Amino acid sequence: MTAIPSVTLEVADPAAEERFYSAAFGLGPEVRLRAPQAPTSGFRAFTLTLSVSQPSTVAGFIDSALDAGAAPLKPAAKSLWGYGGVVRAPDGTVWQVATSSKKDTGPATREIDEIVLLLGVADVAASKRFYADHGLTVTKSFGRKYVEFADPSSPVKLALYGRRALAKVAGVSPEGTGSHRLVINSDAGPFTDPDGFEWEAASH
Repeated sequence: MTAIPSVTLEVADPAAEERFYSAAFGLGPEVRLRAPQAPTSGFRAFTLTLSVSQPSTVAGFIDSALDAGAAPLKPAAKSLWGYGGVVRAPDGTVWQVATSSKKDTGPATREIDEIVLLLGVADVAASKRFYADHGLTVTKSFGRKYVEFADPSSPVKLALYGRRALAKVAGVSPEGTGSHRLVINSDAGPFTDPDGFEWEAASH
């Protein structure tokens, strides 16, 4: 199996963004920061999701992100699948915070159950084959719409969605060009996938 210990975001001011992520989400080594290497504009074709236990925890993370300087994209609200909201970090990364639960079962916490990297790809089926060939294990697959990969030891879970569909979920325009400003760190790397997402060998 292929684990993803971390992702690296390319940001203009790593020190400032480190302060933001610490205040907003309290993130640890799963998210790394470095100065950008290439220009980008518009939607960068990925989102990062914090999966949590209940609505009050979603609301707490959304509020702390907004207080730290994030821009609101979708307010925290109930949906068919649960409860969630979307913000854009100062560096431009789109973050979803979500839970499958529609009711609180206890006091709000700052616990993150799972970090999910969702890539918006041109052809879900083709990307699924590509990643399976690179050692990732498919755990969920819904035709050409959605694919999920998992490794019990992986701090970051990978999933695939169509680019336009992901932009709709994020509440942004699907248009965008240039670098994704994202590097996926894994023992499977280095390589570049069909949509230009870069993978590097993980440094432990």
